[in-house]
Amino acid sequence: MTQRDDRSRRRFLKATSMLGLAVAFGPGTISEAFANSGSNTTQREDTMTQTSAAQEGSKQAADKNVIRPFHVSFPEAELTELRRRINSTRWPDRETVTDESQGAPLATIQDVARYWATDYDWRKCEAKLNALSQFVTEIDGLDIHFVHVRSKHENALPLIVTHGWPGSVIEQLKIIDPLANPTAHGGSSSDAFHVVIPSLPGFGFSGRPTTSGWGPERTASAWVVLMKRLGYTQFVAQGGDLGAGVCTAMAKQAPPELLGIHTNFPGTIPSDIAKALQCSDPPPSGLSADERRAYEQLNILFTKRRAYAQMMGTRPQTLYGLADSPVCLAAWLFDHGDGYGQPAAPMTSAVLGRTINGHPAGDLTRDDVLDTSRSTG
Repeated sequence: MTQRDDRSRRRFLKATSMLGLAVAFGPGTISEAFANSGSNTTQREDTMTQTSAAQEGSKQAADKNVIRPFHVSFPEAELTELRRRINSTRWPDRETVTDESQGAPLATIQDVARYWATDYDWRKCEAKLNALSQFVTEIDGLDIHFVHVRSKHENALPLIVTHGWPGSVIEQLKIIDPLANPTAHGGSSSDAFHVVIPSLPGFGFSGRPTTSGWGPERTASAWVVLMKRLGYTQFVAQGGDLGAGVCTAMAKQAPPELLGIHTNFPGTIPSDIAKALQCSDPPPSGLSADERRAYEQLNILFTKRRAYAQMMGTRPQTLYGLADSPVCLAAWLFDHGDGYGQPAAPMTSAVLGRTINGHPAGDLTRDDVLDTSRSTG
């Protein structure tokens, strides 16, 4: 029986007892006695209710703060369905040009799809993830997934690393051991970090927001909560691409626990240059050769490579094909406006298996790209 039911029952029993006393005492006496009894009882019961509610609230808060172990395991039926959907792709006509100026070339994406449906093995990626310590915890009403690898070195510096878009924690896996175990890579123990890599809200294995508002600022605040929940009283932050926006927001918020940030995507365009770019003006006079080249690259970015971002930033719900077609999602993530130019060129080189425009793949592989596409979607 609920507490409210208990209170009603006790009040009923008191009322019937008072009714029996009415035979021996006058109505004024009994009404006064009932009023006093009800008032005193209600005060005691309200106090009990408030105490119980406070205890329950404390328990619920503790439950929300709990850090839960996480293991990746997709049902085989889902992987079978993924391959079926890849093989069932309805392909568009070939592009009408001989370069990538109209987007990801048909032959390139068809080659990726063939590999994805036949040779690619997602279980290898699952094994890499599950070899690491992964967790989930609720922050600001949303489940946040993260990788947490503590260094064996006692004085390691806590570091939270934020991935970008399109991406996931998978794109950071290769940096974990050099950061947490630098002595195995030619460094010293003083170079060591405790590494925390969360999945951005709505990405990978983190929860998907059901309302708007999870921008860089809110995410930055959540990351501070996460690091403090892990017991770190001082830490540093790093991020690139969308992750750069998050760690920059952390620096602006300036929590006392944050010692500093590192970003490989700084917003360093002078305001007058940015204004000229937005207006498609010619390069300002007085630029050096390197500055003029940078201006031209930025001009291409603003005029020919931002349509995807404008669509996602203004009409995201309309992009139903990204949810319906794995190949559509892969092509969107693979190209997203950069094509064979930077910063996507190394990724393109990895997918095609050859160096594109002088930008080698480095440590990136085709599987790395598909791992990220699979986890992002």
